[in-house]
Amino acid sequence: MTSRFKVGNAPCSWGTLEFESAQCEQIPFDRMLDELRDTGYTGTELGDWGYMPTDAAALRAELQRRDLVMLGAFVPVALRDAAAHAPGLATAVKTARLLAAVATQPDPYLVLADNNGTDAVRTRLAGRVPADAGLSAQEWTTFARGAEQIAKTVLEETGIRTVFHHHCAGFVERPEEIARLLEMTDPKLLGLVFDTGHYVYGSGTTQADVRDGLRRFADRIWYLHLKDCDPRVARSAREQEWDYFTALRHGVFCELGKGQVDFRAVFEWIREHHYEGYVLVEQDVLPGMGSPAESARRNREYLRSLEPVFAQTAAEGSK
Repeated sequence: MTSRFKVGNAPCSWGTLEFESAQCEQIPFDRMLDELRDTGYTGTELGDWGYMPTDAAALRAELQRRDLVMLGAFVPVALRDAAAHAPGLATAVKTARLLAAVATQPDPYLVLADNNGTDAVRTRLAGRVPADAGLSAQEWTTFARGAEQIAKTVLEETGIRTVFHHHCAGFVERPEEIARLLEMTDPKLLGLVFDTGHYVYGSGTTQADVRDGLRRFADRIWYLHLKDCDPRVARSAREQEWDYFTALRHGVFCELGKGQVDFRAVFEWIREHHYEGYVLVEQDVLPGMGSPAESARRNREYLRSLEPVFAQTAAEGSK
């Protein structure tokens, strides 16, 4: 695979999830970073604030010791609630300052998201959200203005750019909701981190094709998260009306290559659009799902198995 294809992994793949109800026994950050490096990854995200050192010099030393790149940090904010904007902005700026202090190449992103999993209705409907369960016109305005203001202030104060993470169990889950947020925000201020698994599950059908999302949002995609979706679990979740956390516990986001995401198509998109950033594997590991390190290794080996595909498409493109 060409040097343009760089692969990171995230603390959530070691059970450090932002949802209290989905937390595993926490693996210490130094062990997580060791295992991440040893299983073939060269970049990471920050994880929950306080999981890794929040002192810039200490964090930089941990990354340099392992030759790892800091790729970003996930910051959830309940953006439809105007009262949440100010504290959310403060958290975002604090987090972005730490990112800026340890930044190398490529520059890390502030990964902004809704406060997913906190609204009872959207959590219950995740993976099968009907069109009439979304935000009102006024709520959309509040949401978009909040996201844009955070992105603007973070950029001005820290130099860090912001991407929005569409996510199941939040108010930007369905493809139409992703499109509406992007339409309502400045493309110079807010990019999109396109998450393959959340796109497929959030589309609401086992026929969802990741290529549709990559084509539709190509101009706004600044960063890529790789996650798979098990269509059998997704179907059961819809038929039995599981909420988001129940679907997670049943493994709706399976290991790469075991679900419905067409990763060959993702690789082709990377080549065709000259994407030169990192891709980040996110494998939500919950209790009973086995060794995080072994799962990370299998995911990395799966991506390596596609290297001939990538090389082939690259060669075809040069003819």
